[in-house]
Amino acid sequence: MSLIIAARFEGFDAAKEAAQRLAVSGFPEWDINTFYVNPPGVHGRYAWGGDRRSDADAGPAERGAYLGAGAVGAVFAVLAGFVMSEISESTALMLAAAGVGAYLGSLFGALWVTGHGSKQHGHFNPDAHAEVRQAGVMVAVRTRPQREMLACRILRDAGGADVEHANGHWRNNRWEDFDPLSPPQREPEFG
Repeated sequence: MSLIIAARFEGFDAAKEAAQRLAVSGFPEWDINTFYVNPPGVHGRYAWGGDRRSDADAGPAERGAYLGAGAVGAVFAVLAGFVMSEISESTALMLAAAGVGAYLGSLFGALWVTGHGSKQHGHFNPDAHAEVRQAGVMVAVRTRPQREMLACRILRDAGGADVEHANGHWRNNRWEDFDPLSPPQREPEFG
């Protein structure tokens, strides 16, 4: 594991200048890595796209659909059944109207709770409270603990934002195990 200091820049020109400042200050070129971080949700972890297996706020939708079909759907089914019984004597049409009412109730219930996953019934959604890494060009430098503050200062003075540190694997002149979804560990004086 290596100590890695990184900062986010608005463009490749600013990142290149920061990398040059690091090199001039004695950090070897093979210990400096520049790369782009996509915006949240666009990291392509899955074949169908996206960063997460499912939307964290969609979790209670299934429960809402069951509750909606059971409670609201029952009311809708009875109302639709009564309305249809006034219009037609057909049992099939009354059952179809009751089914449509139950479906509308389940849809209403699912939509009602979707988006309320982190607040509903005191459930905690860790994704809703984690810091999100911003998009931009990252400059990362592998360093020793004795030069950590120097690296932070150089990156910050070059216009870097969100200066952070990490312990990671550095191979082939790059930060190999960088995870754009992990919350950054900010440097206290430079965050």
